Amino acid sequence: MKPARVPDTLWFTRCPVPTATGVAADRGWLVAEFAPDGIAVRSLQDVESGADRAAHFTHAHPGLFREGGNVPALWARSRGERTRLVGLTWIEERQVVLVAPGSPVRGAAALRGLRLAVPRHSVPIDFWRAMAVRGFEGVLASAGYGLGDAVLVDVPADGHHGQWAAELDALRRGEVDAVYVKGALAVEAARRAGAEVAVELDELPDPAHRVNNGTPRPLTVHQDLLDEHPELVARFLAVLLRAADWAADEPAEVARILGAETGAGTEGITGAYRPGTHRTLHPDLSDTRLDLLARQEEALRAHGFLPEAVDVRAWADPEPLGRARLLAAAAPAEPAARSAS
Repeated sequence: MKPARVPDTLWFTRCPVPTATGVAADRGWLVAEFAPDGIAVRSLQDVESGADRAAHFTHAHPGLFREGGNVPALWARSRGERTRLVGLTWIEERQVVLVAPGSPVRGAAALRGLRLAVPRHSVPIDFWRAMAVRGFEGVLASAGYGLGDAVLVDVPADGHHGQWAAELDALRRGEVDAVYVKGALAVEAARRAGAEVAVELDELPDPAHRVNNGTPRPLTVHQDLLDEHPELVARFLAVLLRAADWAADEPAEVARILGAETGAGTEGITGAYRPGTHRTLHPDLSDTRLDLLARQEEALRAHGFLPEAVDVRAWADPEPLGRARLLAAAAPAEPAARSAS
């Protein structure tokens, strides 16, 4: 059989959250790894043309690595896209339920019977809506309740600018009693809105109640690239492992990178991410993380976000990460000098 042609370009995409991919991109290590082979490495987020931006959600590009939320990743696989799950991270990214200023609502049990904001966006996979549904579901479950014990209120989000803007506007107008938000920009948005925290999901003791779009967060690659060039996949993952190793000793640099990735200021970064986040960027395929992702798949399917079931364990392929660990262990701690590009 004629060997597959080596691709001219490898693509990657990541969400604006803590990822080893974001760290490796900032340091210029992905570009440096493949430059000797004449292979360009480009980001969907960082190019003006030449890339299918929708592939961040569909993963319909065979040369793409994706490290981002699990809702689009599961949705793409559910639709039949030939992707493989090659890693999972678990990074506590502040998840809270907000209420209006002066509201007496505090604690998970207090959400029973309340009007909970569930946004609706005109996009192929509404991961914002999924996050709100799963966030409220986790909070209510922690108190022994279900979504049926509250009132889910549709909040049309098209035309609003900024994350959580539609829900926070509905809260301000008194149309809903509570809003789910997460991440660095959410911290800043809540401050601007004067909203108060009713529930800190990060404080819920059972991690199953914190399972959502980013917990756990998958690292996926297209099956075509894995089949045709497994060595390129292993090398790419090895760079991410080395980036995660480097990040573990560089909290200030990781905070800087996070600010650039999220667009949030210092207040948002420090408010959204716990101390020690810089030490949690390593992907794995542990039974615990796979089980939590399987819980997410089941819930998303039950709520109508997935057209077909996804067998999470069959989707996962541990071999590429295993090969990458061997490569990373044999490589220098500092892959290359930071690229000027």
